[in-house]
Amino acid sequence: MSLPTRDLKRAFRFYREGLGFRLVVETAEGTMPEPVHFTLNAGVSLMLIPTGGFGWVAGGNKVAEQGVSECILSLSLETEAEVEALIARARGAGAEIAAEPSQKPWGYSGTFKDPDGHVWMLQKGP
Repeated sequence: MSLPTRDLKRAFRFYREGLGFRLVVETAEGTMPEPVHFTLNAGVSLMLIPTGGFGWVAGGNKVAEQGVSECILSLSLETEAEVEALIARARGAGAEIAAEPSQKPWGYSGTFKDPDGHVWMLQKGP
């Protein structure tokens, strides 16, 4: 998946240092690579694209205004403790917590917004 970001350096620090996401290709001394590309799990990766280039990559589509969410990004984790820990890391990195981790009708989950307003739902997997 790819997300537009208004401040690539801020988003890089949020995901790398704040959430601890691993880069697809590690760089020397934590420098920011180009492109910024993280591995989330065996089948999912995250690429951060500056808003100015996102429309070009997305075939001319415009980037939504900050705070407008067209989708919720879901990340399944193995345990409730992992959900709680990643929500805590997100909070510590400056994320807005939209929903504290708790049992919901669909399972145990918590939700946060990254610095660009993208909504992430962390949930305990099946």
